[in-house]
Amino acid sequence: MYFTYIEEYIFNLYKLLSIDSWDQLSVEQIAKELGVEVNYSNFSMSYNETIFLTKSTEEREWQQFGHEMCHYLRHSGNQTSMHPLFIELQEYQADYFAYHFCVPTFMLENLYNCSIHNIMRLFNVEYEFSRRRLEIHKSKQNEWSII
Repeated sequence: MYFTYIEEYIFNLYKLLSIDSWDQLSVEQIAKELGVEVNYSNFSMSYNETIFLTKSTEEREWQQFGHEMCHYLRHSGNQTSMHPLFIELQEYQADYFAYHFCVPTFMLENLYNCSIHNIMRLFNVEYEFSRRRLEIHKSKQNEWSII
């Protein structure tokens, strides 16, 4: 199986950080390695070298972190001065990035039991997030099994 551009980007990022297993995935660990400060606020956002998360469950905070990491690593500019369609595009990209950041494909492919509940447990994500990530993964597998 091949990696998409985002999957390859995340694989290389985690390789650079010497992260190769789901038990190494944490907000604190990755923020520390990247020199990013994490604070808690009434909203989630990234600004300069700081990521703000809303205080929530550990799973929700991890998912927010994945979303905000996309903005931090891949986007530039201030959304308050952007066209609404460009903001919508960036938010879509950040959501998609979060699925791959929080549950990396190279780790997912090594799972013996690739089920919603197993992904939830191992990657510390919520049910709906896990369901959607598995759907994305299976869709890609089906796409390449046809060729």
